[in-house]
Amino acid sequence: MNVDILLYDGFDELDGIGPYEVFDYAMEYANESGGSAGRVRYVTLDERESVTASHGTRVGVDGTLPEPGAADVPDLLLVPGGGWNARDETASAWAEARKGDVPRALAAHHGAGTRIASVCTGSMLLAEAGVTDGRRAVTHADAVDELRESGAEVVDARVVDDGDLLTAGGVTSGLDLALYLVEREFGAAVADRVATVVEYERRHEVAGGRRSGNESA
Repeated sequence: MNVDILLYDGFDELDGIGPYEVFDYAMEYANESGGSAGRVRYVTLDERESVTASHGTRVGVDGTLPEPGAADVPDLLLVPGGGWNARDETASAWAEARKGDVPRALAAHHGAGTRIASVCTGSMLLAEAGVTDGRRAVTHADAVDELRESGAEVVDARVVDDGDLLTAGGVTSGLDLALYLVEREFGAAVADRVATVVEYERRHEVAGGRRSGNESA
C-alpha cells in the first residue's frame, strides 16, 4: 500500500505525523515476512524541502504529489487539517481552501479513482473540493456544522468509512483511522503490534466499514 500524506504550511502536526508513524511501523512489520508492503511519504503540491506545521514544527518533504493517472500515484492520499476555525489566511487549511490549489488536486485525484482520506478539518478541504457532497463523513467537532452545510452527511463517529472516502474526527482520531486501514491491509496482528509500540489504546469507533470481516457500527 503506497500512501502519500499531502502537507501544506499550517497543517496540524499530529494530523499528519501520527498516521505517518502508524503506516511506517506497519510497513516495516509487514515487510518482515517478505515482499514489499509499500511506502509512506510526505508530499506537497510544489517542489520544496520542508513545510512548517501549525505549532512551528518543520517537516521535511519527500517529493511532490503525482498527477492523477501517473505511474507512482498513491493507493491512498491523506490530507490533514489545521487552523480551519482560526481562519488564518496565511498558513492553515482555511488558507489552502481559499487558494484553491489543494482542493483542485484532491478533486482531480478523487475523480481519477484515488482513495482519499482526511483527518480533522482536512475534510473541509475535501468539502471545498466537492468530494464529500452527499457522502458520509466527519470532521473536528468545531467544524461539524460547516461540513453538514456543505452537503455532507455528517456521522457521529471517530472514523467514517464511505468506500473510497475515509474521514476522521479531531487530531488523535487520525491514529484510529490509520490503524483501521492497517488492519484492513495487513491484518489485526500487525495493527495491534503497531498500537502496542506507539502505546495507543485503540478506539474501534468506525462507521460504515468493517473490522476483521465484520460490519462495524
